[in-house]
Amino acid sequence: MILKPYYLACLSHASYLIADEESATAAVVDPQRDVDQYLEDAATLGVRIGHVFLTHFHADFLAGHLEIQGRTGADIRMGRQARTEFPVVAMGDGDSLEMGRVRFSVLETPGHTPEGISILVYDLQRHPQRPHAVLTGDTLFIGDVGRPDLMASKGMTAEGLARMMYRSLHDKLLALPDETLVYPAHGAGSMCGKNLSTDTVSTIGAQRRANPALRPMSEEEFVRMVTEDQPPAPAYFPFDAELNRRMRPTLDESLRRSLRPLSLDQVLERRGEGAQILDVRDPDAFAAGHLAGSINIGLGGKYATWAGTVLSRERPIVLVADPGREAEAAMRLGRIGFDHVDGYLQGGPETLTARPAEVRRNERIDSAELRRRLGGDAPPLVLDIRTAGERASGAIPGSLHIPLAQLMDRRGEIPAGRSVVIHCASGYRSSIAASLLAAAGQEGLSDLAGGYQGWERTAGAARSAS
Repeated sequence: MILKPYYLACLSHASYLIADEESATAAVVDPQRDVDQYLEDAATLGVRIGHVFLTHFHADFLAGHLEIQGRTGADIRMGRQARTEFPVVAMGDGDSLEMGRVRFSVLETPGHTPEGISILVYDLQRHPQRPHAVLTGDTLFIGDVGRPDLMASKGMTAEGLARMMYRSLHDKLLALPDETLVYPAHGAGSMCGKNLSTDTVSTIGAQRRANPALRPMSEEEFVRMVTEDQPPAPAYFPFDAELNRRMRPTLDESLRRSLRPLSLDQVLERRGEGAQILDVRDPDAFAAGHLAGSINIGLGGKYATWAGTVLSRERPIVLVADPGREAEAAMRLGRIGFDHVDGYLQGGPETLTARPAEVRRNERIDSAELRRRLGGDAPPLVLDIRTAGERASGAIPGSLHIPLAQLMDRRGEIPAGRSVVIHCASGYRSSIAASLLAAAGQEGLSDLAGGYQGWERTAGAARSAS
C-alpha cells in the first residue's frame, strides 16, 4: 500500500492518493481541481486511478473529481446523503471497497456537513482488522474539529450540525484504535475551523489527549464551544459548496476560454463595461504603477481565498500579470471556481507606459514615517484591517478596526477629508484594501509596508535604544 499526501498551502488543503501495487489501482481523496500531479504520480507508480472519494461538498475550493473522471474514467464516491447532478457511488456506514491489498471502509460522520464521511484505510498485508489510517475530511482536524455553521444557506442550523458532529466524534472516530493515523482535509490557515494545527498528520490517540474539542465534555458544552467565536466565512464558500454538487466545465475547458490576450485598448473597454481589473503582482510593484481602478491581490499570498472574498462572481475579471504568470493567476482562480476570467493584458504592466494618464501610484510608507506623521499637526487615521483575533494580540493606539472582509460594506465609517494609513499584519492585505478603496474613489490613502509586524519591530528597537 502507498499513501501519498499532497498539501496545497495557499488553500491549506490536503488531498491523498492511495495506491495498491498488487492490483495496480489507486484512489484519490478530496483532489484539488488541477489534477496533473495525481495522474503523473499514478503513471510513475504504474497504477491506474479507478476511484475518487469526496468526503463532503467542500466550501473553500472546487474539487477535481470531474477532472479526474474525465481523464481516467474513475468512479466518484460520496456519502449516501450527498445529492449531485453527476452519478456517484453512494457509500454509508460499513460500506467498503477493496483494491488488492487495500480496503476502504466508510464511516458516516456528519457535523461539518450532513453528507460528510470519514474513510478508514486498511493495509490488508499488515493488519486486516485494524485500520492503518482514517481520512477525516473536515470532521476531525489536527487540533480542532470542523465548523458546523456553514450550512445556514441550506436551512441547516449550526446547533443541529454540532450535535451530529458530537456523535460522529464520540461514537465513531474516538472508538478507533489509538495508533490509527489521522489525515484531515485541511491544516492551519483554513477557514473551515478555528484553531487548526500546522501538523499534517497525527493519531487518534494523540488527538484524544491534545485536541481541545475532544476533551471529556457534555454534548451541550461541545455545542457551545464549536458554535461560538467562529470567524466570518468568505463570501464564496456557499458558491463553491453548491458548485461541487453540479456538473460544470473542467478546469482545462475553463482555461481555454479564459487565457486570451487583450490589448490595452480592449482592457480599457472592458473596464468601462464593468469588468474587474485584477493586478496579481506583489504590493511594491503594484504601488509603483498600475492601471487606474485595479484591485491588487498578489500571487505571493492567500491569493485565491482573498479573490473569492473581495471580488464579484457576477462581473468578468481581466488579469494584469507579469508576462508568463497569466496562466498561474487564472488557474488559481479556477481552484475556487472563479472561471469568469475574460482575458489578460497582453505584454503585462509594461504596456501601461503608452497611457500615462491611466497609471496610478499608491503611497507605501514604513513604520518610522507613520510615527512621524502621527506626531504631526494633522495625524492620519490608522485603519487596521486585520481580523478581530489578530487585533486582540496588539494594536496601534487610536486605530480604527474594520476587517478586510467587511471593508467595502463598512467604508462609510472612514471619516471623510482625512488621510488614512492602512495596515494588516505584514503588508499583503493592506495593499488589497488600499486598492479597493482607491477603486471606489477614496483619496489620501497610504499603505503601511511591513504592517503591524514592522510597527512592533521598530517599537522594540526604540525601547532597546532608550
